[in-house]
Amino acid sequence: MNQAAPDAPLIDPFGRHVSYLRVSVTDRCDFRCVYCMSEDMTFLPKRDVLSLEELDRMCSAFIARGVDKLRLTGGEPLVRRDILWLFQRLSRHLDSGALQELTLTSNGTQMPKYARDLYACGVRRVNISLDSLDAQKFQAITRWGKLDQVLRGIDAAQEAGLKVKLNMVALKDLNGEEIPGMIRWAHGRGMDLTLIETMPLGDIDGDRTDQYLPLSKVKTDLEKQFTLEPLAHRTGGPARYMRVKETGGMLGMITPLTHNFCESCNRVRLTCTGTLYMCLGQDDAADLRAPLRRDAIDGTGDAQLTAALDEAIGRKPKGHDFIIGRRGQKPAVSRHMSVTGG
Repeated sequence: MNQAAPDAPLIDPFGRHVSYLRVSVTDRCDFRCVYCMSEDMTFLPKRDVLSLEELDRMCSAFIARGVDKLRLTGGEPLVRRDILWLFQRLSRHLDSGALQELTLTSNGTQMPKYARDLYACGVRRVNISLDSLDAQKFQAITRWGKLDQVLRGIDAAQEAGLKVKLNMVALKDLNGEEIPGMIRWAHGRGMDLTLIETMPLGDIDGDRTDQYLPLSKVKTDLEKQFTLEPLAHRTGGPARYMRVKETGGMLGMITPLTHNFCESCNRVRLTCTGTLYMCLGQDDAADLRAPLRRDAIDGTGDAQLTAALDEAIGRKPKGHDFIIGRRGQKPAVSRHMSVTGG
């Protein structure tokens, strides 16, 4: 197979241009959310994790191939030591115009410390996870989280000029009844809200059928008190958006189980170990750490990394295999969401 030019766009077998990269900079987090992690997690040894310099090289290689939207995730990305250095380095691609957006997904706990510096690095919007406005429920869902700490983080982000979008995982018998109130609260503060179905990723010390709340049902219930107007708006992610007429705000829904969102998928996910997942819901992956490090040793620029990247994108599947069905069914893939990155 002929290797593509170093600056050729990344086109998958179905003609989709891969322009969106989500990078998990750490698998560690200061929460243990019930839908994401086991409470007693074993994290990766530091030697297996890409250095910040390697993450910069890796992201830059993707940007050279036409990726123009970059999202840093975790775990919780802001618990990574010296993470601001990486944002500062990557901001040069915003200055050059090669990168259209640099953003992150966070649980908000570190925002009071980092929000102003993130804005200075060119970050203009952030996604913050918030699954409940009830302090006791919030702690039950996150296990280790404190609601007031996250609310302070949201305040800090908005005060720094960052546009905040909230992500809320819909969980049966936990927070479903809070969704209308969350919509009013978020929209009242100028924040969009995206609802997410729980995804079958990793062993979480429980049965996912106990958590699963289909957003098709949520939408039907919401339409009893709100007027939901479909929008053509897209952010490069999998959400379908609608305008809530009564609040004027935007509501997104990510429905990997009740509505497959794969036909327009333009994204891939890189773990903090340099493993590239071409699909969130498939186990097929490519090791990019080894060629990255070989290039560094051999002085071959990004030649080996470029070849590995082309081979990987050539295997990007048409769609995922997410399903939640029989009680006790194993997760669709064994890795935790914190490993792949949101």
